[in-house]
Amino acid sequence: MLIQCSQLGRRIGDRWLFQDLTLSVRAGDRIGIVGPNGAGKSTLLRCLAGDDSPDEGKLSRPRETRIGILRQEIDPRLEHSVHTEAARALKRLDHLEQELRQLEAQMTESGEKGEAVSATVASRYDQVHSEFEQGGGYDREARVARVLAGLGFDEAARARPLKSFSGGWLMRVELAKLFLAEPDVLLLDEPTNHLDLPAIQWFEEAIGDFPGALLVVSHDRTFLKRHVGRVIDFDGYGRATVYEGRYDRFLQQREERREQLLAQKTNQDRQIAQMERFVDRFRAKSTKARQAQSRIKALEKIERIEIDDAPRRAMRMRIPAPPRAGEQVVRLDKIRKAYGDHVVYDGLSQQVIRGERVALAGPNGAGKSTLLRIVAGVLPVDQGNRTLGHNVQAAFFAQHQLESLDASRSVLEELEADAQIDDVPRIRGQLGAFLFSGTDVDKKISVLSGGEKARVALAKLLLRPSNLLVLDEPTNHLDIESCEVLEEALASYEGTLVFVSHDRAFINALATRVIEVLPGQIQDFPGNYTDYLNAKERDERRKIQASKAPKTRPKGQEVSSTDGRKGPSSAATPETTTRSKVNQNQQRDRRKKRDRILRKVGRIEESIQEQEEALRQLDWRLGDPAVYADPIQVAAVQAEQSTHRGQLDALYADWERLSDELAAVEDLLAD
Repeated sequence: MLIQCSQLGRRIGDRWLFQDLTLSVRAGDRIGIVGPNGAGKSTLLRCLAGDDSPDEGKLSRPRETRIGILRQEIDPRLEHSVHTEAARALKRLDHLEQELRQLEAQMTESGEKGEAVSATVASRYDQVHSEFEQGGGYDREARVARVLAGLGFDEAARARPLKSFSGGWLMRVELAKLFLAEPDVLLLDEPTNHLDLPAIQWFEEAIGDFPGALLVVSHDRTFLKRHVGRVIDFDGYGRATVYEGRYDRFLQQREERREQLLAQKTNQDRQIAQMERFVDRFRAKSTKARQAQSRIKALEKIERIEIDDAPRRAMRMRIPAPPRAGEQVVRLDKIRKAYGDHVVYDGLSQQVIRGERVALAGPNGAGKSTLLRIVAGVLPVDQGNRTLGHNVQAAFFAQHQLESLDASRSVLEELEADAQIDDVPRIRGQLGAFLFSGTDVDKKISVLSGGEKARVALAKLLLRPSNLLVLDEPTNHLDIESCEVLEEALASYEGTLVFVSHDRAFINALATRVIEVLPGQIQDFPGNYTDYLNAKERDERRKIQASKAPKTRPKGQEVSSTDGRKGPSSAATPETTTRSKVNQNQQRDRRKKRDRILRKVGRIEESIQEQEEALRQLDWRLGDPAVYADPIQVAAVQAEQSTHRGQLDALYADWERLSDELAAVEDLLAD
């Protein structure tokens, strides 16, 4: 056991962030932490790391358990290089190497004196050498370079001083240090906020290879669906509930649990009402007084089921219908943009048509934000023309929009500062839709959380109707429910959308076209993010096949100019006939293997459904008041649940292994 929490609770002032949280963390666990902003998710991570203390309950972990947490602050003035900072995560190996050199010097000195090396020195040398080798001491420089490259630092960037990077890139350095240090438990708070799409892909692969436990706060639904096996749900009302199973299963369980509690509460309310009616009717009658008193005592002992009937507060975003724009919304002609000697675009031409939803994809530093700002009209170009279509009204949400908010203003004053006269009557209603009601509108910007500031910035952006929305990472700092609300609002938006996002679910739901931005070039892909990835994969496969194909046809293999079939001179040699038969046999064996795997996968999926149904039935049994009141029955049901969950985990592991084998066979068949 790496971490054990028992009835953990933490509060701020009189408000409980969470209570009664019981959790066991083991090696290999992948635990997602979700809930609205300000519910206590980050606080839980700080408690687990030892940076904060719970107000109630017990938190224990073995002394040897190494905890790694993604720090949100790093000194931006540091002069040393990215590589030097990342390598600090391996300082233990540096100490071991230093000790090795000292021990080697002692052994050399003994040899020069003609003395035997002492058993103590020899034993210690063997121990230190083994630790150094097993810890990867001989390839640590390559490990540092590999991890930094995966997070987007090329060779030149790795040599640059830390002070030359933005906060988001400094967070990547911190993330690199965590992966290099290889702690037993990794605690991450919104790690994908600081990563572009290629870096997220590397990050997911690194998480897959990480042997320790992971607890991650994230609003990235794609990441949660792919990687977590348990979910801690913070409801914002002081409860944190642990759900077993993957993210999709959690969503289903949460809804089932609420329906189950509602049914239990309805039944309990009915019983209480009957008992109260009896007491009211017969309390004054001497013949029934004893029975009435008995029911009064029973009523006092009942543990009432409490449910927040009101749903979680969520944004109610509705984008006003914009005025109709011309067919061509924005056109770029032979655009050139450079920063000093660094040329980002030279001769770029592109256009956006009314109603399109264009997502920009590609690595950080390739020019996505530059292109977005050119489209929005907030960045001047060196050469070329940007032309807006007829009646186009653009609105721009910058990646660092939160930093442009005036910290000295209140939320209400921030919106009033940019509002026009006819906007004023709608300001309070707009803020209410973004969860700022009552005295919340008087809060200073300086005291707001990142998520609250993001909501203020979005409220400002959408106060007036625009028919061209240009958005740079709009989901950063938003919780999952707010992301989904924004997604739904933009899906029904009648204007044109151009945006950058690292949220793959968000891109998939909205994009009708993806523009891939690479250094010095852009390429168009119709469809959403999945369509873009599939097209990239097909292109890569074609390149591989083309590289394997012979550059010229050998003699005897000419193709007839009439129908494309081989002429008489193409008679196969014994060697080519044998090779062809071997290839046919290989492909036949691969097809058989694929079919065997498919049958196994089908059987496993049936077993998974059976185990999940068994767990569902056990969940309902626990919801039965008669069972819940009997500790022996509860223990028996929980033991059954534990058995089924263990079997389900094993089935999922087999399913993933077979799915990987199937993908490998399919690739061989496609070649």
